[in-house]
Amino acid sequence: MLTSTDFSGLFNQRFFNNFLPIPATNKLYSEVCPPDFELPLVNGEGSIRLSSYRGKQPVVLEFTRIFTEKQYCPLCFPHIKAMNEAYEQFREAGAELLIVTSTDLEQSKIVVRDLGLKMPLLSDPTCAVFRAYGTGQALGAPLPAQYILDKEGKLRFKHLFSFLDPNAGVERLLEGLAKL
Repeated sequence: MLTSTDFSGLFNQRFFNNFLPIPATNKLYSEVCPPDFELPLVNGEGSIRLSSYRGKQPVVLEFTRIFTEKQYCPLCFPHIKAMNEAYEQFREAGAELLIVTSTDLEQSKIVVRDLGLKMPLLSDPTCAVFRAYGTGQALGAPLPAQYILDKEGKLRFKHLFSFLDPNAGVERLLEGLAKL
């Protein structure tokens, strides 16, 4: 586990843009396609467009907090590791698991390397996709959230951050996929 106390790089423009708390205000409705997006793929070439999965397979969207390449949200770090360890289970269930972070491309490359991420990591340093999905923000980064989209791209499950239940766990997400 990373235990670094190096806070260099933490106080950047993204931090100040996301400093004030904004609660999750997600107004996405079940059985409706949420906003499409295209983001750069950190652990691969090019970018991924969400709508490219429509008609092909379900997608689990994992929005997570990584402050810098050295500082992780203490509630999200174990969740990221668990999702990465379970990546093959999501693939065996017929779904793609996409993790979206607000760290920039260079920081995100270090995260991929240090954590050995297998699942596709997408970089959203402007937080535009986080805002489009209404995840909320606090303490310098957008809040985590999880969504399951069916094969047609329609929203079937959403979990928004709360201190009592910060992230939907692997089992809960796999159960949501099994109901599709």
